[in-house]
Amino acid sequence: MSAPYPFTAVVGQDDLRLALLLNAVSPQVGGVLVRGEKGTAKSTAVRALSALLPEVDVVPGCRFSCDPGSPDPACPDGPHEPGAGVERPARMVELPVGASEDRLVGALDIERALAEGVKAFEPGLFASANRGILYVDEVNLLHDHLVDLLLDAAAMGASYVEREGVSVRHAARFLLVGTMNPEEGELRPQLLDRFGLTVEVAASREPDQRVEVVRRRLAHDDDPAAFAARWADEEAAVRQRIVAARELLPQVRLGDGALRQIAATCAAFEVDGMRADIVMARTATALAAWAGRTDVLAEDVRQAALLALPHRRRRNPFDAPGLDEDKLDETLQEFAGPEDGDPDPDSDPDGGPGGGGGQPAPDDGGPQDDGSAARPEAGDSGEPQPSGAGAGEQSAVRASEPFRTKVLSVPGLGEGAAGRRSRARTEHGRTTGARRPRGALTKLHLAATVQAAAPHQRARGRSGPGLVVRRDDLRQATREGREGNLVLFVVDASGSMAARQRMSAVKGAVLSLLLDAYQRRDKVGLVTFRGKEAQVALPPTSSVDAAAVRLESLPTGGRTPLAGGLLKAHEVLRIERLRDPARRALVVVVTDGRATGGPEPVALAGRAARLLAAEGTASVVVDCESGPVRLGLAGQLAGELGGTAVTLDELRADSIAGLVRDVQGISTSRRAA
Repeated sequence: MSAPYPFTAVVGQDDLRLALLLNAVSPQVGGVLVRGEKGTAKSTAVRALSALLPEVDVVPGCRFSCDPGSPDPACPDGPHEPGAGVERPARMVELPVGASEDRLVGALDIERALAEGVKAFEPGLFASANRGILYVDEVNLLHDHLVDLLLDAAAMGASYVEREGVSVRHAARFLLVGTMNPEEGELRPQLLDRFGLTVEVAASREPDQRVEVVRRRLAHDDDPAAFAARWADEEAAVRQRIVAARELLPQVRLGDGALRQIAATCAAFEVDGMRADIVMARTATALAAWAGRTDVLAEDVRQAALLALPHRRRRNPFDAPGLDEDKLDETLQEFAGPEDGDPDPDSDPDGGPGGGGGQPAPDDGGPQDDGSAARPEAGDSGEPQPSGAGAGEQSAVRASEPFRTKVLSVPGLGEGAAGRRSRARTEHGRTTGARRPRGALTKLHLAATVQAAAPHQRARGRSGPGLVVRRDDLRQATREGREGNLVLFVVDASGSMAARQRMSAVKGAVLSLLLDAYQRRDKVGLVTFRGKEAQVALPPTSSVDAAAVRLESLPTGGRTPLAGGLLKAHEVLRIERLRDPARRALVVVVTDGRATGGPEPVALAGRAARLLAAEGTASVVVDCESGPVRLGLAGQLAGELGGTAVTLDELRADSIAGLVRDVQGISTSRRAA
């Protein structure tokens, strides 16, 4: 096995290295979330951290890493008597995004539990990570049911395995470290709050620094052992500094002045709950210990705020994490005690390797705004203004405020990725029946298992109270839950939609549906049509905020190539079925129904709509027509698509339209399925 890349050899990324080192000094800080574009050494730095952690004492032979000084009384391998332990390196356990529930929490042998009453337990990743690091690469892609388990373990410091009345509990205290690329979707707020610190990383734009990154990477790949030997002294120095900081940590004094600054900062930035205050206090204390001091200074509080608050200020998935540093400095100055001077924004609180300055400018690696996003101009009368970008084109307008929408779901029963939109056969949800297991048994249907075993008890020679159960008797529970869908937006950006007030309302409606898609764990895509053609503004992605950025900068004007928009949607869906055949699609067409440009535009649009309907694509048309006289063209389009039409007012969940709408138009046979 090749030597890992040394932590001290990572070029730049000061905030990332500092956040990881603070967690090494004080695991109670609560872990770190690393956000950034691909290829920025996120995973490299995290994997290198484990080599710097001090060794841990464990009970010999314990699979759950119990501390010999205070062993867990409920340990499945116990009870352990207090005594001498053995030292081993701290573990870093990686949680794969596609891991099963049993792989994460462990599994019981159900057959032995029923037949013998024996708790035969095979530990999972939580047990392996106890008193170490649990690392989740691409944590934003983790399935919801695994996120729920992770939240429970992080909150309680223990993992519970329950199988039909048989339960096992063991300690699961770990340092949670996650990395993610925001292009692929955001993180659930509950899990986001569980990370003590967050850092934004981006590739350097300095040529000299980029050259050094490449030089070191090539040297490591050519001879990992020799490269590691070159950095051995630096690694040893940082390791010793971590040990010294851990020993100093109990002596660090967090004075009332620093506490007041922490509380005032959290209040000024309106963070939810009290976890931010606690994390800031622990981070500031760790910063002081890392710098070799026993007093927490204002500069420690400032750095702690830059690491602990940005991800806690988000109010919706379209908000970029970040912190107004001018406001932070004003707050710290206002509540500074007599012993504190002016906070120095450029101070380096640790004065050594891994020292970080302020938070880097947010750069999530997603689609960049080219400046064409709408900004109301002085004297704007509400009439469309020519932008000069092309004939008949008007500048983009801002979306109106989003609102809570009605639920739009795909009819029938799917088998796609776990989510919260449409009905589906899933591993989690309400039990609807039983079947013979295909492969390993994951969810036992107890009643069906007993019913299958009962007729054979005499033939099997049953003589005692126990039930004689064989593998052929076991039945897997079938469950029904919810799946995430591909929600493909097809948005009319033609001249008929160009009135500023109208297009603002349309964008607000699409933004509201995007927010709903984020909450229901959908993938989204965006097709727009105007002028002479349709284009894919955003291919299907899990990054809902990327779709919001593209929507905000969308200009309008020109003719209405409705057929082109529907055909482009058909092409996107065809490609996506090859990539992810289990994920069902919902097409949301946002238009007033008009079709212009080219020969027979209305007839061509009808044929394109019937093509989508023939493939069983669920669809809904958001009717944007306004005014006292309405042509009803959007309703006719919905009929051709085999879907349903809703107005902008009916789309609101609190409108007088009343009931939740399921998308109509799938054949009766598919609905029955």
